[in-house]
Amino acid sequence: MPHPHASLGRPVEPDDVDEGKRGPSYKCNVTFEAACAQFFPYTQIMAQSSKQLLTDCLYAAIKAAHPAVCLPAHLPPAPHSNVIVIGAGKAAAAMAQVVEDKWHTLIDEARLSGLVIVPYGSALPTRCIDVIEAAHPVPDQTGTTAARGLYHKALEAGADDLVVVLLSGGGSSLMAFPAGDIALAQKQVITDALLRSGATIDEINCVRKHLSAIKGGQLAKAASPARVLALVISDVIGDDLSVIASGPTVPDPTTRYDAMGLLVKYDIDIPEEVIVHCQFARNETPKEGDACFENTTNTLIARPMESLEAAAKHAREKGYDADILSDAIEGEAHEVGKSLAALAVAKQQQGFRGLLLSGGEVTVMQKHKATSHGGPNRECALAFALALKGAPGISALFADTDGVDGKTHTHDPVAGAYVDEWTLKRLKARNLDIKKVLRHHASEDGFEKIGDSIRTGPTHTNVNDFRAILVA
Repeated sequence: MPHPHASLGRPVEPDDVDEGKRGPSYKCNVTFEAACAQFFPYTQIMAQSSKQLLTDCLYAAIKAAHPAVCLPAHLPPAPHSNVIVIGAGKAAAAMAQVVEDKWHTLIDEARLSGLVIVPYGSALPTRCIDVIEAAHPVPDQTGTTAARGLYHKALEAGADDLVVVLLSGGGSSLMAFPAGDIALAQKQVITDALLRSGATIDEINCVRKHLSAIKGGQLAKAASPARVLALVISDVIGDDLSVIASGPTVPDPTTRYDAMGLLVKYDIDIPEEVIVHCQFARNETPKEGDACFENTTNTLIARPMESLEAAAKHAREKGYDADILSDAIEGEAHEVGKSLAALAVAKQQQGFRGLLLSGGEVTVMQKHKATSHGGPNRECALAFALALKGAPGISALFADTDGVDGKTHTHDPVAGAYVDEWTLKRLKARNLDIKKVLRHHASEDGFEKIGDSIRTGPTHTNVNDFRAILVA
């Protein structure tokens, strides 16, 4: 790409700045960023412009999946029966608000009640529906107590009642109601081990279903014969209802043998209580054709692809081409980052100018003990920057649409990170060993120090990962 200021003479090269000089003889004691600001104001302008566009595309994706936008059209007319609202997930509080806003003047408050569970820091004010905060992704006792209460509300529903189930990503760990004699502590250890093993969300949820009294269709079974309407925001590849929040209102295609096989596959210590529980057919989750699903309707109200389409629409309105690569990219975060960098460079060489959008879910297999905070999207971004090697004209944003990327500070969560051609130089200027940061899954160390963490706050939705690469 030609330098915008080529006519003004030889540009200051990043290596010159690192060596404390401008040209072969002029010495200066300025930081790399200060040099860019003084001698190359275009670099900051370009970076700010790219970052703003990519951030705006992220917010367009989030907005498309926010309950206030996607839920109202899927609510039926206010019923004359009692309405019990239950659910869990990162969007559950916002979903509960929409239900109340739509129905509170049409249904007597005595007939509208419920309980939803959300991650800590995600509660919103409601009138009739209780909102309880609990731990995510590793469950805690508060979540177990709340899940037990939610389960009993389903059990208490009468045949003439309507049970509205609000589900979104995160619902599985928030509804931690262990089955049989399995202890919460055992579920916590198993969940944590699976998260660190690199297991996919489908695999983790398969295990969760068979250690739970509420997942894998068992919530619908508890509510039967009441009418059940489940409204679901998808955060999984393929939008599989049996996977989202571990499918509490749909038939479970997995078995207790599948769950045991996964624990063996990932070399997870299996408590005796889990082994005993999974031995008995009576503890199997309900399957297709079970009578408990005859009066149950499951509706997807938001999908990852729809959010990517919203981001693409925003980019095109701003005059950029936009290609959606896939909403189903998954794999090791650092490998995906490397592959996307290679793709971006190749597309640039082919003459493409515009945005490359993708979703899915990247994961991190911790081979070394994490020394700090980080997350799969930031790790993917760091690997992208490393593979990009400062190639000009390419910038990217990697984030989780729920506003929380992996292990992060609860009080000030990080959604993801921004990367451009100057990222490596900025990191090196902070004396960071990038390969070591990657090896120890400490991506937050890097992006925080150079000011390129992306923060959205709780978004009250979740449609999985969001990745936008600008090729200029």
